[in-house]
Amino acid sequence: MSKINVRPLADRVLVEPAPAEQKTASGLIIPDTAQEKPQKGTIVAIGSGKKDEPLTVKVGDTVLYGKYAGTEITVEGKEYLIMRESDIFAIV
Repeated sequence: MSKINVRPLADRVLVEPAPAEQKTASGLIIPDTAQEKPQKGTIVAIGSGKKDEPLTVKVGDTVLYGKYAGTEITVEGKEYLIMRESDIFAIV
């Protein structure tokens, strides 16, 4: 994994979304226009946390987040989401 030149502030985290599903369970190929936005990803960078509220996630954690959580950004040609830790539902 390469070093990311983005450092989130406070309680924000940088998430690399998991790739969208390409096939259904029965083997049908899903076209790009019909693919669901992934709600799972890997933490690649974290902020320092708020005063008296340290972050509970760490770099490398796989997390589940809301469908519309975070802001999409592009860094060095790769898509990432930057969101608050409170937008994360669970660590998988």
